[in-house]
Amino acid sequence: MQSEQSSLTGSRVAIIGGGIAGATAAVHLAELGIDVTLIEKGASLVSGPPICHLHAGGNLYREISTEQCIVLLKQSIDTVRLFPHTINNRPTVIAVPHSDGGSPDQLLGRLDTIKQCYQQLVDSDKANEVLGKPQDYYKLYTRTQIEALAHCEQPLEPSSMDEWVIPFAKHADLDALKFPVVVVSEPGWSVFRLAASATLALEKMANCQLMLDTKVVGIEEANNGWKIELIDKQQQTDFLQVDYLVNACGYETGSIDDLAKKRRQRLVEFKAAYVTRWQQSNEKWPEVIFHGPRGTDRGMAQLTPYPDGVFQLHGMTKDITLFDDGLVASKQGSSQPQLPPQLLNKLNQGWDPQVMVQRSRRAIEHMAQFIPDYASADEYGTPLFGAQQIPGQDETLRAADVTFEGEHYARIEVVKGSSALEAAMKLVKQWQLANDRSECIEALHPVLQGLTAEEVELRAEELARSRAYPAQLAQYYGE
Repeated sequence: MQSEQSSLTGSRVAIIGGGIAGATAAVHLAELGIDVTLIEKGASLVSGPPICHLHAGGNLYREISTEQCIVLLKQSIDTVRLFPHTINNRPTVIAVPHSDGGSPDQLLGRLDTIKQCYQQLVDSDKANEVLGKPQDYYKLYTRTQIEALAHCEQPLEPSSMDEWVIPFAKHADLDALKFPVVVVSEPGWSVFRLAASATLALEKMANCQLMLDTKVVGIEEANNGWKIELIDKQQQTDFLQVDYLVNACGYETGSIDDLAKKRRQRLVEFKAAYVTRWQQSNEKWPEVIFHGPRGTDRGMAQLTPYPDGVFQLHGMTKDITLFDDGLVASKQGSSQPQLPPQLLNKLNQGWDPQVMVQRSRRAIEHMAQFIPDYASADEYGTPLFGAQQIPGQDETLRAADVTFEGEHYARIEVVKGSSALEAAMKLVKQWQLANDRSECIEALHPVLQGLTAEEVELRAEELARSRAYPAQLAQYYGE
C-alpha cells in the first residue's frame, strides 16, 4: 500500500537503527510519502531496553524537573494516538515506603500541575483525552480507604480506580507504607505490540525499504548526501546513496557518529527487568511503584502486570535492574561509551542461566518486602534487557528527542520511547521533507491507523515467541 501523502522534495532518507526511535521515524516519514530506507542489524524491529509504561507525566521520576514531566505528558498522549493498539489500559499505584526518605505529599504539587496541563491539552483537542477524564487523572487513598477496599471483591473487568486498587489493598504490607497512596492514570505500553505495529505498517508501504539483518560498516559524506556501505546476513556488501542520514542506533548511536565523524558526548546505561509468574494471583493488578533511593538496597521496586499472573519486575538496586559499571560516558577519541565486557556479553550473547535465575530471585525478594505473598512467585524466562543512551552528561535527563549536525545528518536520541514521534516530526520540519499539513495525528498516519488490534496482537505474539519470551507479554491487558 502506498501512502496517500506526498513528499515535498523527493528526497531519500536512510535511518540506521530499528528500535523505537528509528521504527517510529520510518513509519512517520513513509506515511508522508517520503522515500525511506530503515536499516536494522537485528532480525526484527524494536528489541531494545525493557518498556512497561509511557511515562505520561514523568511521575515515576521524582528527580526530574516539572518541565520534563510536562514534555513527557504531551509526547505520551501523541504516542497513544499514533500507536493505539500498543497500550495496556490500567492505572499505576505510587507508594512511598517508610524505608524511603521521601514523603507522599512531595508528589502532590507536580500531580496538580500535570493534571492542569492534561486538562488544557484536552480542551485544545478532545482527541487528546487518552488517559481518562482529566478530573480523574489521579486519586489519593488514605490507609482507612485502602483497608476498606481490602474487603471488596474485584469484578472480572475492573473499570474504576477503586476496583483496580483492590489487589494492592489485599496484598501490600500497609505497615511498610506512608500515606496517602497515589493512583495515577499511567497506562502500560507493550514493546511487542509496538514492534508489531511498526513492522506491519512498514510492510504495507512501498516507499519504505526495510532492511533487516543488515549492518552498516561504512559511511562517507558526499555532496549533499551520504554513501552508506552495508553487509547483509549472507555477508554480501552493498552501497546505498541517500540525501539525508538519520542515526537512530540507541545505545550504539556513538558508533555511527564515529563513522560519520560527528562527535557527540553521551552516557549509556545498561538495565534489565525480570519476567516472573505469580501462580496464585487471579486478580487484575494495576502497575505498582514503591519508591526508594536509586542504586541502594532500598531502591525503587516496580511491579508491571500482564495476563495469566505474569509480572515484569524492576528493582532499582545494583544487584537487580542496575549493574556495577552499568552507567558509562563517552571518552575522548570516540562518541561511543564503552560498557564493560560482562554487559556487552549479555547484549551480544545472552545471559548466563545462573545469573538470570539469581537476579530474578532477587527481584522477587525485593518485591516481597512490600507484597509479602509475592515471595511465592517464580522466575519465568529470559530477562528483558538492553542499554539506553542519554545525550550529554545529565544522567537524570528523560525528555530528549533529536539533534542535527550540518544540513544532512541527524541523531534521534530519545531516552523515553514516547519522545520518538516528536523527533520524527522535527526531522520533517528541519529538512522540509513534506508539505506542512495541519491534519491530526490519526489523519497523517492512515496505514498505521488502519491496522486492527487482532493482527497487531497476533504478530506481537509471534515476535515474543521468536525472542524466547512468554506470549503474555504481547497480549492486551487492561479495561
